[in-house]
Amino acid sequence: MPQLFERSANAFARFTLFGSIFLIAGIGLVATEVNRSGYGTRTDVFVDQPVPFSHQHHVGQLGLDCRYCHNTVEETASAGMPPTKTCMNCHSQIWTNAPLLEPVRASFRTDQSIEWVRVHDLPDFVYFNHSIHIAKGIGCESCHGPVNNMPLVYKANTLFMEWCLQCHRAPEKFVRPKEAVYQFGWEPPAGQTQATLGPRLVAEYHLNPKTDCSICHR
Repeated sequence: MPQLFERSANAFARFTLFGSIFLIAGIGLVATEVNRSGYGTRTDVFVDQPVPFSHQHHVGQLGLDCRYCHNTVEETASAGMPPTKTCMNCHSQIWTNAPLLEPVRASFRTDQSIEWVRVHDLPDFVYFNHSIHIAKGIGCESCHGPVNNMPLVYKANTLFMEWCLQCHRAPEKFVRPKEAVYQFGWEPPAGQTQATLGPRLVAEYHLNPKTDCSICHR
């Protein structure tokens, strides 16, 4: 029976096989890098909101406590979004005619909630409880970044699982005194460092964060 393929076909087949493997690996590598890039994680990207609420002004300059607006953060899984009435506690008296705040006034008049755009949006298969983290001395700043300096809120961290596990595996690097949970720019007291203070707080607060899959994936 005559030979159907030239000898060069063997070399071509090997080249195609190995070339396909490298191509698939390359595509996977590029996809991974894109997913981890700012484009994929959407970190450091300002999110447009119906009302350009400035944490920099309200928190950094006026000194509002996080709990004034996010008043369920110590009690429930969700930090909570403030009702329009909370905004109107101040803005029924100041900046009452500012065009920028018309959506707030309209919401109050019509009793229709403002449709804020979620910035820190975890997948549906991830469970996160704000109250337990607050109760165990994890500061708002540790996850949300320097919100007090943000004219518009952006995501400061990736929220990837590996990022969460950094804290769960070594909480002594992140824990702070409970009275400093809402303090931005907190530093350990004079004469102490995180390396010396952290382990003491871990013992005092009985910190033993789990890394089992079922803790977050319920």
